[in-house]
Amino acid sequence: MIGILLFVVPPSRAQVADPEKLFAYVTYFICATDRESRADEIIESSFKPHYDQAVEQGQIASWAWMQHYIGGNWRRALVVITTDIDAALETSGALGEIISDETPEAGRAFSQICSSHDDYVWESVPGIGGGPVAANRGGATFSTYLQCDLALEDRADELIGELFSEIYDAHVADDRLTSWNWLKQSVGGNWRRLLTMGAADHNALLQARAAIQEDLKGRKFSRALREYREICHTRNDYMWDVLLETS
Repeated sequence: MIGILLFVVPPSRAQVADPEKLFAYVTYFICATDRESRADEIIESSFKPHYDQAVEQGQIASWAWMQHYIGGNWRRALVVITTDIDAALETSGALGEIISDETPEAGRAFSQICSSHDDYVWESVPGIGGGPVAANRGGATFSTYLQCDLALEDRADELIGELFSEIYDAHVADDRLTSWNWLKQSVGGNWRRLLTMGAADHNALLQARAAIQEDLKGRKFSRALREYREICHTRNDYMWDVLLETS
């Protein structure tokens, strides 16, 4: 069963007070690499209609299905954007029940291919990030997952928001990136922060990332960058391709 927000949330619960706050409920799947294209077909044929309906009804802001291009063991990611973490947690089993009831064979086949997963809920940090979390992320996404010192991770947020954001914002303004965002973990495992960048394709994404790394070498950022790396000391990089997206 896949723990993802859907359907049973009344519209009044889905639209909450803070318009700047968004939550990304992401299920990262480990799949059999020789059969994962079949998992993509199942998502498109059997899962997509339910997610699209939830977007149309205003129960979620958007959803996406992404495939691994470069990175670790996670092979696929199912992303649901909502404005209400309580609704996401309360209805985490709703999609699995719907799939089991309406297309049980498809649900079983998918679970056999993608047999294990990790769930995270990422929360946007108001005032930090350029471009939308929910849409127009571009065809390719670079995600850096970070383990940080729990006592100091808020300081990492400050460094991103007060200093480094100007570099990322400039690359969005120049259309080298479609978006970037800095997210903090609300629910999940060891990864505490997530830095994401979107671009039109792999080449554009890698070129923008290289330019950003060069910008960060400037004297203005050297001390802050050292402090940031001491706080968020362990990282894991992924590149994702967006296969399906509705917003």
